[in-house]
Amino acid sequence: MSMADATAEGTEMPERNRVAWADVAKGVCILLVVLWHVLMKHYLQIDWHIGGQVKGAWGTFGEQLLPLRMPLFFAVSGFFAVRAVQRTWPEVLRAKVAKFYYLYAVWLIIHTAILAFVPDFGTESADGPLKFVAQLFITPSNLWYLYALALYFLIARATRRVPPWIVLGLAFLLSATASAGLVPVPGDRAGVYQNLVFFLAGIYGKTLIEQLAAQASWLRLVMIAAPYAVLLAVVALFDAKTWFGLWPLVSGVAILLGVTAAGLVTRWERLSNGLASIGRRTLPIYVIHMPVLALIHEALLKPLSSASPTIQLVTQIVEPVVLTAFVAWLCLLLYKYLPKALFELPFGLGVSRSAQAAHRRTAPASTR
Repeated sequence: MSMADATAEGTEMPERNRVAWADVAKGVCILLVVLWHVLMKHYLQIDWHIGGQVKGAWGTFGEQLLPLRMPLFFAVSGFFAVRAVQRTWPEVLRAKVAKFYYLYAVWLIIHTAILAFVPDFGTESADGPLKFVAQLFITPSNLWYLYALALYFLIARATRRVPPWIVLGLAFLLSATASAGLVPVPGDRAGVYQNLVFFLAGIYGKTLIEQLAAQASWLRLVMIAAPYAVLLAVVALFDAKTWFGLWPLVSGVAILLGVTAAGLVTRWERLSNGLASIGRRTLPIYVIHMPVLALIHEALLKPLSSASPTIQLVTQIVEPVVLTAFVAWLCLLLYKYLPKALFELPFGLGVSRSAQAAHRRTAPASTR
């Protein structure tokens, strides 16, 4: 397990000390992120000339998971970040802030270069120097998760001595304000505003989250799923996403649901091991999948749009799952052959002193 894998979402734990449910949750979240992009940027852009019931079902399914994907992802990232934010400012700035912003900048360049060849692909991409600078510093691109992590570690470190209820309260107000549309949220800036509260909740609520996962039961899952379904129905029926405070509330319930479900999944060894393996390698999937999907979309758009009704029907049913799995697999395959400098700070700058000391203590004498 490389340092890039171990620290991808804010954790520096050795693999033997990792928490199974958290890796399962991250594995599910990254697959749902890829699925969402497959649906929105590819699947729903195809000219389906057959009935739209299946297409509509897939679109609805993806929308129901909006409150779960990134909020749970950030809550787990916060859960793993507890020890990191207690370190000194130089360590946090080097190992976390610089690391994630470096990854954001590097992959922003790569995305911009590749997406220039597929200008009709439905994602924000810089088409000039000014827009690139804006994405680099002001309004992040579809890589905004990395941008947000760099910012969130700064905030978490700066406020670690402030009472948690104040920090969480202000973060909740920010999330509620952004989701209600009361502040400008161009591009993916909305995600940065809305998810700080969940990252902080993962930090401050670490013990409660651990207990929730450890005590997971089917009864508790149903008891959480019921209000989640009701809240989703309210959002859908009354277009209530912009009701002040409702969206972060729905996402908070979704996190409880996701942690409980992840705790249950760990009871099935094969399924748990597979998802946890993906969860330990979310970084390469996250940064690689969009340009890969863009190129696949460019190759498949015309053939699928002009395919026979039978082929279109089969494709409508299975393509989102098949393509999601293929894209994730391809990202991990590419990761094996791409330079490691694309996934971690070069020259070991992102490795904390404690990690370096631990490596020296455990390394064989011949490698010291």
